[in-house]
Amino acid sequence: MDSTSEATNRWVRGCAIAACALFTYAIVALAALHVLRPDLDPASNFVSNYAVGPYGWVMSTFFIAFSLGICSLVAGLGARRRGGALGRVGFAALLVAAAGLIVAAIYPTDLPGGPYTRSGDIHELSFKVNVAGILLGVLCLSAALGADPAWRGHRRTLWALAALVAMALVIQFATLRKGLPYGIANRFFVVVVFAWMGFVADRLRRSAPAPTGLPPR
Repeated sequence: MDSTSEATNRWVRGCAIAACALFTYAIVALAALHVLRPDLDPASNFVSNYAVGPYGWVMSTFFIAFSLGICSLVAGLGARRRGGALGRVGFAALLVAAAGLIVAAIYPTDLPGGPYTRSGDIHELSFKVNVAGILLGVLCLSAALGADPAWRGHRRTLWALAALVAMALVIQFATLRKGLPYGIANRFFVVVVFAWMGFVADRLRRSAPAPTGLPPR
């Protein structure tokens, strides 16, 4: 392996490991909030509502970790320079979502029944941008990676998870009417998005050999 290839593998592996660590932190933080804030009914509250009130900072770090995890994933995938135009669209869409997640961390949402605020309006707009960017990114990259010979063996899993992301988003918007468990739908969407992200990050990590002299994991 020449020095350029080894440097690329180090970069890809580092980005993939960083993405896995950041996604893991985000999942653990969100799970912890369900214990720390039992006053918020999961069925009638978006996960964003955890940002308002006690332990709100934990939710803010969730958004930041999610954003940085996406950036790390895109940086690792982009280093391979594969995927063509479709892959570039997917990268751009995910980076837009990553920026939107930082906005969501800065501007907390409005709680149900509470007063409308400018912060809440900005957060709601960022939510729409985030889910659109994530869906477009997931679909484009599933197609681009699935066509890559190095990923072709994982095409079915990529598309199965991508289909779940699309289905979860449809369910999310279908349950926004009052009285429906939109909070559960919101959590389902978050879980399947992390499933897709985590799968891609882990496969990317495995695709990059360990540095010379270190045993592969």
